[in-house]
Amino acid sequence: MSIDVARARAETPGCTGVLHFNNAGAALMPAPVLETQIAHLRREAAIGGYEAKDEAAARLEAVYGSIAGLIGARAEEIALVENATVAWNLAFHAFRFGPGDRILTAEAEYASNYISFLQLAERSGVVVEAVPSDEAGELDVAALEARLDERVRLIAVTHVPTNGGLVNPAEAIGAVARRHGVPFLLDACQSVGQLEIDVERIGCDLLSATGRKYLRGPRGTGFLYVRRAILDRLEPPFLDLHSARWVAPDRYEMRADARRFENWEFNIAGLLGLGAAVDHALGWGMPAIALRIAALAAELRARLAEIPGVTLRDLGRQPCGIVTFTLEGREATALRDALRAQAINVSVSGPGSTLLDATRRRLPDLVRASVHYYNDESEIARFCGVLRELVR
Repeated sequence: MSIDVARARAETPGCTGVLHFNNAGAALMPAPVLETQIAHLRREAAIGGYEAKDEAAARLEAVYGSIAGLIGARAEEIALVENATVAWNLAFHAFRFGPGDRILTAEAEYASNYISFLQLAERSGVVVEAVPSDEAGELDVAALEARLDERVRLIAVTHVPTNGGLVNPAEAIGAVARRHGVPFLLDACQSVGQLEIDVERIGCDLLSATGRKYLRGPRGTGFLYVRRAILDRLEPPFLDLHSARWVAPDRYEMRADARRFENWEFNIAGLLGLGAAVDHALGWGMPAIALRIAALAAELRARLAEIPGVTLRDLGRQPCGIVTFTLEGREATALRDALRAQAINVSVSGPGSTLLDATRRRLPDLVRASVHYYNDESEIARFCGVLRELVR
């Protein structure tokens, strides 16, 4: 199935007001996602929050199944949480690490994740090691396997880093992790919604994701996948009366499914909106979405390469929908602001967001233009035309 771009744009109210190339930050929501949230908020206002939740119970339960279908999991392996950072931290801190335990990650790892590694290193004496990149900029899988020994307790990698268009070889990493029996935590914050994701094919044990980016869902929503086979080895860093039961004065029992990673209070409207966003993506089909994004990104890179002073900064054998570049003589933040003044949205990716990669490549602040399937070729032409005017 191909993407009906005209319909996709008609279903996206924001397309009438902005040229939105900031989908890796927060994509424009389609009308069904917006309407789902507003409808539930109106019910909360009309009948009460608890009562509206009870009324929506079946639809809320269906969100788990929709997400499971999106990533090839089972509904009981899904936990709904506030955002991808919460999902990732809940997963990471559910492991018990001791002095000398090793964590292997990538050079392009995201700052929030690496800060958690360093915090744990200070507290518990774990050793954090960034596996070097190969000639294409991807995590070097052979180097990863060469570093594995009995002290490696976790492989934790960002699938699509926040800058550089890179797609790390998640399936190859998963194969190595499985061969050696090492748990694999995949940060899929930027990949869920733009790439086809199948947790069985990838072989990850845990996966964290957000709603606001390529899934086109609400801010303040996310989810965590936890493979059933690893669940009993994990205890979330905090529990409440939703994630566990108080069964005796001196004893509690955790839930037997991934919802042990949830807590009692939810943004119900947001999570219903997340479910609507997942269903919307499934309606288009992830293969069609992935192909459309890749084609648009390739065209954008080709056109940018023709503009004097533009340097593309992307990595990987098959770069994704995140396109990063610099423009000679123009600071990235000033360029972003100049574009925004013309109703064109991009973002800026600073060196601190992927410090190891940025240091290795001596990167300044980068302009990040991230496309989605509802963007069209005329927007690429306009975007590059405006950049050419700014060069003059």
